[in-house]
Amino acid sequence: MYDFNLLIILLPFFGLSWYVSNKLKSKFIKYSKIKLSKDFSGREVAEIMLRDHGIENVKVHSVPGKLSDHYNPINKTINLSPEVYNGRSVSSTAVAAHECGHAVQHAQGYAFLQLRSALVPLQNVSSKVLQTIFIFMLLGAFGLPNILPMSSAILIVVICYSAFTAFAFITLPVEFDASKKAVTWIVNRNIVNNEESIMAKDALHWAAMTYVVVALQSLVTLVYYLSIFFRRR
Repeated sequence: MYDFNLLIILLPFFGLSWYVSNKLKSKFIKYSKIKLSKDFSGREVAEIMLRDHGIENVKVHSVPGKLSDHYNPINKTINLSPEVYNGRSVSSTAVAAHECGHAVQHAQGYAFLQLRSALVPLQNVSSKVLQTIFIFMLLGAFGLPNILPMSSAILIVVICYSAFTAFAFITLPVEFDASKKAVTWIVNRNIVNNEESIMAKDALHWAAMTYVVVALQSLVTLVYYLSIFFRRR
């Protein structure tokens, strides 16, 4: 859905995304080699954190993949990659606690998490709509005004990217709050020592930065298509 001008505008964000992604991977590789002083696995950390918050209806599972860790609010599961699930490192502790942070948000009715969950269907529909429009544009269908004028197509793109941007920015407080909950708990529970807490904060900081880049990139794309839409009016 990008034209040449948009690619030029987004080029710095592609570079920034590459930098943050590589920084994140290097941090997790580094901290995955540092064994936790308390010798807890990621699974054990998650189970203790859930228990401490009185959450009994969330299960901890191992799922395939690398950095595939996530909390599923639909079936209430903490899904950890094998490296995190079985790992006994600073990085596995940070990730496991972060995902539990989302479970705590869910249990406490955290408003931004609820709003993000409500926007997921809109996000999915918007993605499918954009794919359809992109296919039509490749086939030159917009050369036939009776099918869909270009101005209407751009308006639809603006609406879709508005949904993407809203979702991306609502995700930021969700991720930052989950990390804050994670770090606060592992420190207060003495899961980590002072040196390990600094490492955990650093790892989660770079994980959060990936969401910041996505949000900014989505916003810039939205502004670009808005400018095209208003110029065509």
